[in-house]
Amino acid sequence: MQRFNVPGQLRYSQDHEWTKIEGNRVLLGITDYAQDALGDVVYVDLPEVGSAVNQGEAFSEVESTKSVSEIYAPVSGVVAEINADLADHPERLNEDPYGEGWICVIEASDLAEAEQLMDGVAYTQLTESAD
Repeated sequence: MQRFNVPGQLRYSQDHEWTKIEGNRVLLGITDYAQDALGDVVYVDLPEVGSAVNQGEAFSEVESTKSVSEIYAPVSGVVAEINADLADHPERLNEDPYGEGWICVIEASDLAEAEQLMDGVAYTQLTESAD
């Protein structure tokens, strides 16, 4: 039985970010597995709109009652949108990681990077082997 919610239509990074590809825009957040490992999220350091990000590089942080974790860009591009609501409601990452807990949208410079991310089956195998 699958322990964590892993929507099949999304793509996943090894750093536990999820992505939803919409044209050349990539919506992203942290996975159910990541929010569970973090514990209660108390602060999200959101990236700046217009800032450039490179695949695999940290560009944001999430602080919880347990630790501080970096968020890594699953694709290269420019931050087009942020979920400013997280500044006042960081707990949304715990409550609804695939919905209201999204972090930002990146205008991807190379969509091939997004297509190389894991599908739900591969990500489920990754998280189950980590437990």
